[in-house]
Amino acid sequence: MPHIAIISASVRLKRNSHRVALYLKRFLEEKQLATAVILDLAEYNFPVFTERLRLQPSPIPEALEFAEKIKAADGVIIVTPEYNGGYPASLKNVIDLLYDEWRRKPVAFATVSAGSFGGMNVITSLQYSLWKMQAWTVPALYPVPKIAEAFNEQGEPSDKIATDKRSTRFINELMWCIEAKRKMYE
Repeated sequence: MPHIAIISASVRLKRNSHRVALYLKRFLEEKQLATAVILDLAEYNFPVFTERLRLQPSPIPEALEFAEKIKAADGVIIVTPEYNGGYPASLKNVIDLLYDEWRRKPVAFATVSAGSFGGMNVITSLQYSLWKMQAWTVPALYPVPKIAEAFNEQGEPSDKIATDKRSTRFINELMWCIEAKRKMYE
């Protein structure tokens, strides 16, 4: 069974995007599609990194743990809000922390906003950053508009049937990429 790391990118107080991370973890496990772990950047509370992990003389243990969890995952889902058309500094900080860990890693994006576009402006810059590090960005997207209406604080969707249907398409694309990578590098 594949193992998925879900990065919950927001570190803001009263954040809403974490609701989607909770939902996706539960969805993957209930449907027995994969094991999953949430890497909550609010819990890590990383400093601003001044160098890539592999070049740091004395990396903090939490950074080493984070890198190992990304490396061990068969795929990654990044759940990020859109802040002023971009993604949070907390996410950029950990993306740039790593390099080899992203290489050929299937990475899927779930974007969130309070408005009606679901964080779609985030995609271009996020894809470009990961593409530069040779990650395999999954073409399926998971935009969530009006997040406060779509999911409650426990990650339960307001319309479970429709949300599960959308999630199935999104996760199936990630799983296809994971399986294709496995076959290519057996």
